[in-house]
Amino acid sequence: MKSKVIMIVCGIIISISIVGAIVIVNTKKFNVPKEEKKIDMGNALVIYYSATNNTRRTAREIADILDGDLFEIEPVSSYTEEDLDYTKEDSRVSKEHNDESLRKIELKKTEIKNFSNYDVVFLGYPIWWGEAAFPVSSFVSVFDFQDKKVIPFATSASSDIGESANNLAGFAKGGNWQEGKRFPSSAKDDEIKNWLNSLK
Repeated sequence: MKSKVIMIVCGIIISISIVGAIVIVNTKKFNVPKEEKKIDMGNALVIYYSATNNTRRTAREIADILDGDLFEIEPVSSYTEEDLDYTKEDSRVSKEHNDESLRKIELKKTEIKNFSNYDVVFLGYPIWWGEAAFPVSSFVSVFDFQDKKVIPFATSASSDIGESANNLAGFAKGGNWQEGKRFPSSAKDDEIKNWLNSLK
């Protein structure tokens, strides 16, 4: 009787071991390696300003696809929802639009650490009255892009990128400026990836 119990226990242990081994083998078999970065354009930096998070989401997606770094342009005095209401003549953006002297926006940072290490720079911004948002033009006018390739991108619900990228290049310090791309406010990941692929 005792020997029979021992045989049953041994059988259970062997069965458990076999099942465990199968689980381990199957786990290894279907363990898909982590996807590497999808597109290689060298060391990429994505500089952006975002007022309502649309440009921020697009910028982060670009940085993720390229395995690049992010730098956010931040005004010392950030824009509130009321500031951005362009339908009101007394809103901040309306005043800045109507008075060019008000468009020189004070920024928290205008220097980027180890900028010389980057191969390509993406510059993202929302479109305001057919132009880059005022904090972006303020940044571009004081930042030295050196001889880096600069690729602009903009987000807008309806406005095209127009001459905004060319105008930025016109008063920028340095940079090999490329043709820009406009994305809708809620750009799809595939659209962003396809555009990046076209730049290779």
